[in-house]
Amino acid sequence: PLLDTSDTQNVGDIAVDWKSGTIWVGTGENNSSRSSYAGIGILKSTNKGATWQHVGLPDSHHIGRILINPANPDEVVVGAVGHLYSTNDERGVYKTKDGGKTWSKTLFINNQSGIIDIDHDPANFNLMYASAWDKDRKAWHFEGSGSGSGVYKSTDGGDTWQKLGGFPSGDGVGRIGLAVYDANTVYAVHDSQFRRKADKKGGNSSGNGLTKDNFKTMSTSDFLALENTKLNTFLKRNNFQEKYRAENVKAMVRNGSVKPIDLAKYLETANTQLFDTPVTGAEVYRSDDAGKTWKKTHDGYLDDIYYSYGYYFGEINVNPQDDQDIYIYGVPIVASKDGGKTFKNIGGENVHSDHQALWINPKNEKHLINGNDGGLNITYDDGDNWIKANDPAVGQFYSIQIDNEEPYNVYGGLQDNGVWVGAYNAPENKSWQQSGQYPWESIMGGDGMQVQVDNRDANLVYTGFQFGNYFRINRETEEFKRFNIKHELGEKPYRFNWQTPILLSPHNQDILYLGGNKLMRSMNQGDDWTAISNDLTHGGKDGNVAYGTLATISESPFQFGLIYTGSDDGKVHVTKNSGGNWTDISTSFPKDLWVSRVVASEHKKERVYVTLNGYRWDDFTTYVYVSDNYGQTWKNISGNIPMSPVNVIVEDPKKDNIIYVGTDNGAYVSVNGGDSYHAFAKGLPAVAVHDIKIQKRENHLLLGTHGRSIYKADLTTVQEMDASKKTQLFDVASIRSSPRWGNSFSMWRDAFEPSVDVSYFATYAGKFSLVVKDADGKELQRMPLNPQAGINVIDYDLSITEKGKKALEKANTELNIRKGSNGKYYLPKGTYILELDGGGGNAVAATTKLEVK
Repeated sequence: PLLDTSDTQNVGDIAVDWKSGTIWVGTGENNSSRSSYAGIGILKSTNKGATWQHVGLPDSHHIGRILINPANPDEVVVGAVGHLYSTNDERGVYKTKDGGKTWSKTLFINNQSGIIDIDHDPANFNLMYASAWDKDRKAWHFEGSGSGSGVYKSTDGGDTWQKLGGFPSGDGVGRIGLAVYDANTVYAVHDSQFRRKADKKGGNSSGNGLTKDNFKTMSTSDFLALENTKLNTFLKRNNFQEKYRAENVKAMVRNGSVKPIDLAKYLETANTQLFDTPVTGAEVYRSDDAGKTWKKTHDGYLDDIYYSYGYYFGEINVNPQDDQDIYIYGVPIVASKDGGKTFKNIGGENVHSDHQALWINPKNEKHLINGNDGGLNITYDDGDNWIKANDPAVGQFYSIQIDNEEPYNVYGGLQDNGVWVGAYNAPENKSWQQSGQYPWESIMGGDGMQVQVDNRDANLVYTGFQFGNYFRINRETEEFKRFNIKHELGEKPYRFNWQTPILLSPHNQDILYLGGNKLMRSMNQGDDWTAISNDLTHGGKDGNVAYGTLATISESPFQFGLIYTGSDDGKVHVTKNSGGNWTDISTSFPKDLWVSRVVASEHKKERVYVTLNGYRWDDFTTYVYVSDNYGQTWKNISGNIPMSPVNVIVEDPKKDNIIYVGTDNGAYVSVNGGDSYHAFAKGLPAVAVHDIKIQKRENHLLLGTHGRSIYKADLTTVQEMDASKKTQLFDVASIRSSPRWGNSFSMWRDAFEPSVDVSYFATYAGKFSLVVKDADGKELQRMPLNPQAGINVIDYDLSITEKGKKALEKANTELNIRKGSNGKYYLPKGTYILELDGGGGNAVAATTKLEVK
């Protein structure tokens, strides 16, 4: 990893000047999806990523493309997409001629249209093309096209631009990707949002002539005249409840309790509106006259490339050696060898779907590198065979969970990579390739969501995929039970969040809660479900994104039925009687923001925490609240956390004044109830922390990050902090001596190096030393330290000096401390004193003990 010292891990594009080792990074992801995070502008490194400097465009939020002039590395052109959820002016094409010291905006369409792609003639940097993208994303709706979209051309290196005619124009023009072959030939892939002709694609056909759209205009008499077998086929194939079959549905229509249109409404959610929309979808264009005219390369539709979310894709590549050899990619990756007339799928059995990036080796056309939602793949035979190259771990976890097994397991739901489980102490190395037993196991596909584990039997796991599709899994018997949560005919469908919340009651592990727009409860492990609330949201909005849904649930460990819910549109409710009645306790909060967490305290019955996330309103304020009276009044405890949307809050299980908070840019701890916070820094980059769990038995803190997988830390040090002390040396775990220390069974292998973590705290940065002494105070080892203010950790290898070795042997003549094959002496069995020397000489700042068993 090169970007760990940066203030963000969110990247839209990278460009490198290979001669000088200069790297340009455009921060902020350019795929406008549900979890595409904003950046902080342009970063630059002149030393191959060792250090970074910020060089401008802080309000661009998302960067589409960066181009470096091969003849002048100080001349850089940037396509800025702009804000995702709001309008702004820092979007368009920007250019610098002085290495980022100053920028000029050379193309601006409007405050809703940004630049998603730019490419130049490989032989002429002055000839370049840019694609503008007009989009409007809201929490409840995404309009991925508009009249501001189009293709622009520059003949002076991006100083001036001209919009090209001949390319599709109008409100249906969506995202466009570009690939320039030479001075005349340029390709474009277009996510066309123009509607198809009616005879090209019907709506939700059940295969027997009936579609849900038929019922929108069907009269009562025509409905009653339908053949029962035909109607039953439609009802069964569209998963209507068993009680809704032809005869009784017709009876309901006869007595007027439902209308034929209600059968269509029964099936229509925001998600179906997205996927049922009959748009043209992916299409490829080519120009052979430098953009003057464009011609579609293929006949008919390119189905099953984008489906209905082309906004998530939108790139095209052309082989630098062959203008007929092109690649486009969405859900599959496909190649054409005839200039886009026909295409062939080149994905392999170990290649994940949802493709985002491709590199073609300019010196070997069969050598491709593909980036997708499952990581990285490499081929040397143009896609016949692929290598998977996932290293380091960059998993995007939505949520994580733990159980109480020995050793305990960690579960996690990942973006487009399902749900996985593995032991917490599974080694992070490649030795499993020798045994053939990978320590982590996939237990669910799709986009992995929340996980609950029965604390009586860890084989019973509840999890699922997006939009409320959840299951009860018996991992021992491999039985999968899908939850069948259905609304009544005549009602609107329940609304389920992309990441639907679930919760096993801490009082009875047979009782499971699940949040739609109402709170659902099962008393029998998910077999049957009942709504125990009315709508606990603002009621939803018309759009193609599920909205007005519950996002978080918490039940007090002190009282069964004391339940809190939080919605994605700003509502927090509490019930003290298992849903008998509900109270809105969110009236004092900022309006409409996503309630990312509501947490009932395990230290005080009346206490509850709430975090709000303004990401979907381009509001990056930090919102953290606590109430000590069931939410009647609230106190803001966001303290000094840097401005960033908040995803999660967790109490320390041992001390009620310690809380942990995860934001889109890191994790923080407060040891004074939220008055002030410290950042977790050592080894943890500024990455989005989506979930936090604490394994109480082992006292482990686990962070589920969206981009760098899962991190683990021991909480003992934080819990032992004493605010009255300027320095502290914390308890050290004992260690068992071994003849392996410092030795190897083979001259060709490195010697085994033991270690213990020694944690210490200092209120100031400075020069310290860690001193190891025997029981009589004789110095055995001294290690210089250069701590930062805060908690620091040193990895002590248990070695001692030769002088220390002689001192121990003099004090105990029975000792014979042998030198390891690595030339080191190690501590023998015994109890030793560790001292934190805070200024040289005998300035002892803190002490603790170390036992070698």
